[in-house]
Amino acid sequence: MSKRLEEFMKMNREEFDDLEPSADLWSRIEKHLPPQGEELKKKEAKTFSLGFVLRVAATVIVVMGISFGLYLRGEKKEKIDLASINPVYAQQQIQYTSLIEAKRSELKSISKTDPDLYKEFSTEIAKMDSTYKKLNNDLATSPNQERVLRAMIRNLQIQTEVLNQQLTVIEQLNKTKKEQSNETKTI
Repeated sequence: MSKRLEEFMKMNREEFDDLEPSADLWSRIEKHLPPQGEELKKKEAKTFSLGFVLRVAATVIVVMGISFGLYLRGEKKEKIDLASINPVYAQQQIQYTSLIEAKRSELKSISKTDPDLYKEFSTEIAKMDSTYKKLNNDLATSPNQERVLRAMIRNLQIQTEVLNQQLTVIEQLNKTKKEQSNETKTI
């Protein structure tokens, strides 16, 4: 059938060729097309310079870095449930912490009468407290959380013992001062 179509087209070629477009058709089409210079300008306007792309990339990297830093900071602040690790240790931690706070407030009473002694005592406690805080931070990432929790409890026990010794020293100093003042009054 394709041969028949080809033969038909060859035989009737003149009839197909009589409908050619007019000569001014192309000139009318060209009037509606934008000039060639404008096409290049439009293409140039749509392209970005390397400097612009680099600035955008740097901004994206900075924003992502800050976001990641804030995310990590938020992750660290999550508190670990000590009772889920060991309920007994969690209870001890609460008891020792409250005991330490009470003894620290007692210790603050000498800050007015003997500031040097108070400064020395509070420096020792601050060192132990920083160790406790480090252990608390390590607790979240530690593979053996119970061991770290035991170390935290031991640190609190030592803080309590040191505070007790410091308060005993203060009592003895106060007792000695009272005895000296009584002796001076009797003279």
